[in-house]
Order: sequence, then structure tokens, then C-alpha cells
Amino acid sequence: MIKITQQLHGLGQRLWLDNITRELLDNGILQRYISEYSVTGLTSNPTIFHNALKSSAVYDAAIRKYFHAGESAEEIFMQLAVEDLSRAADLFRGVHDASDGIDGWVSLEVPPALAHDTAGTIRAALQLHARLARPNLLIKIPGTEAGLAAIEEVIFAGVPVNVTLLFSREHYLAAAAAYMRGIERRIAAGRDPRVASVASLFVSRWDVAVKDKVAGELRNRLGIAISMRTYKAYRELLVSPRWRQLQAAGALPQRLLWASTGTKDPAPKASLYVDALAAPDTINTIPDKTLLAFAEAGEIKSVLPADGGDAEEVLAEFSRAGVAPDTLAADLQRDGTAAFVQSWSELVLLISAKTEMMP
Repeated sequence: MIKITQQLHGLGQRLWLDNITRELLDNGILQRYISEYSVTGLTSNPTIFHNALKSSAVYDAAIRKYFHAGESAEEIFMQLAVEDLSRAADLFRGVHDASDGIDGWVSLEVPPALAHDTAGTIRAALQLHARLARPNLLIKIPGTEAGLAAIEEVIFAGVPVNVTLLFSREHYLAAAAAYMRGIERRIAAGRDPRVASVASLFVSRWDVAVKDKVAGELRNRLGIAISMRTYKAYRELLVSPRWRQLQAAGALPQRLLWASTGTKDPAPKASLYVDALAAPDTINTIPDKTLLAFAEAGEIKSVLPADGGDAEEVLAEFSRAGVAPDTLAADLQRDGTAAFVQSWSELVLLISAKTEMMP
């Protein structure tokens, strides 16, 4: 019997793990996910690293080494992140090579405090990409106004990008436009147009934001409706004259990625968003708990319709219930940016606290 994760892979959707810890690497768990559950990539963020360092002493020896070498707390974190993601990238290298560079990616985020600093984001992205020196590394850059300007420049420089903190169709289209501008500039300059990118749309945070504002029948439906609306825009872009011209020149499509797809509400199935968002030419990045829940009891009931299905009807219901998606999208991006900045600050403080207790 074909596993549900393999069925999803056969459909054309890729599963990436939304987690990174040294235990996953040391204990062979990540390798098992690759082998048994068709996991073909991995994402990370400051919150994930903060949780990893907070819950385990496995990093303490490395922290001690870098502390005694005179490194700051920020640099100690970057050393740890580079070590973990280099190992993860090497695990996925076979997938990357076998797919001709389409899959097998890992993601590392620029410091979140740079979300509104275009020049700083560009500088950090180029430095991180050079530092890891892996062909299957995506640099995560937020889709803020400053981030979009940086994305164009970083793509033009030939650095693969994971555009993060997107919450709406409009956010996605802005990210896609920044990507295409970077590729168009590369073509005009006679450079290779094959620079990979994904655009990460956050899903579950929509439902968290409105859980106390809507009736029971609308619970846990907003994130899926926003995703369906965005998927329609994605499919339309892929057949647009502008994209087809880039594709003919050898450019890679910027794939749409579903992010934040672990359920925050205990009522529905843990695999709710994976079940609902099966679609070709997309990626779903999920935490361990959601991956295992989907592998055990997931269902692919249908494939997302390219025309958006009933998304607009569902969104109209939310509008009648007093939810304004456009306003909420801006709020979610702002709050998501602030949350990652807070996680970064807490991460640095945690490392500082660990070093203060070290002999």
C-alpha cells in the first residue's frame, strides 16, 4: 500500500519539515523522515531555534567552545545555526541533485530585526549564503516593503530566496513580482536565470486571529480560503505572458509554499491543513507532530481547484461576520514580524544566560 505521504508526493506537492534540532540530526530522525515520509526539504526560524536550545543541553558544549573563543551571543547562535543547517543541507543533497535542483532545500533566516532594513537584509543574505556554501540553501527574507526590495536584489545576485511572512494573495503577488524583476534583470545582464525561490503563505495564524470573532461553522476555514484565493493567483501567474517569457529563457517557477500549517486549535484533526491544501507544484512545510499525524491518519480528499473554488464565497461570509481580510493581513504580517524579533531577542538572551553559568 502506498503511504499517504508518497501519494501527496506523487500528486506534485512536496513536504518539508518545519523544524531543526541537533537531536533530529544526531539520532537519525531527519534521515528517517526523508526515507519513510518523502520529506524533501526543511525550514527554520528563530522561534524553532529558541525552542531547540531551551529544551535541550545538547548545544551547551558548542556554546561553551564559542564563548571561550570570545564570540558574542549573536555570533554563537549563527555558528550553531550554520552547523545544523549545513548538516541538514548535506542530508538533502541527494534529493537536490536527483531533482536537478528543484527540491532538497533548507532555509536559514536573516536576523528578524532587519525586516525593515533593505540594505542590511541584502548584506546579511549574501553573507549567510556565502558562509554556508551549500547549493541547496534558501535564505529567508520577509515579504515586508523593505524585504521585497531586498529580494529583488538578492535574486539578481543569484542567491536563492524563501520569501516568508506572506499572509494574502496581494502579499504573494508582490513577492512574485520582486522575484520576477530580479530574474528579468539577470537575463538582461546575460546571467543564468535559474535562481530558485519559494513564496511562503502563512495559513493557521488566520484562524487563530479570528477564533473568538466568528461562529462555529466558520472556525478553521479562513486560512484555507485565503490559501485557495492565493492558489488561484499562483496558477494564473504561471500561465501569464510575463512568466512564460521567463520560463522560455530557463527560469524556475517560484513555488507557492504553505507555512504555519500545524493546527493551533485542538478540535480539528492535526492534519487539517495538509488534508485541505493538497495541490500540484506547491510545498507544505509542517512540524514533526503534523507530519506524523498526516502519515498516520491523513486524507487527500480533493485537490485544490485552480480557479479558487468557493474561496470568495467563504471570504464573503467572513466579511459579513465583521472580518476584514485586507486589514487583517497587514496586522498578521506586522505581528508575525514582531514575534520573530521577540524570538530572536529571547534566543540571544538564552545563550547569554547559558554562557554566564559556564566555567
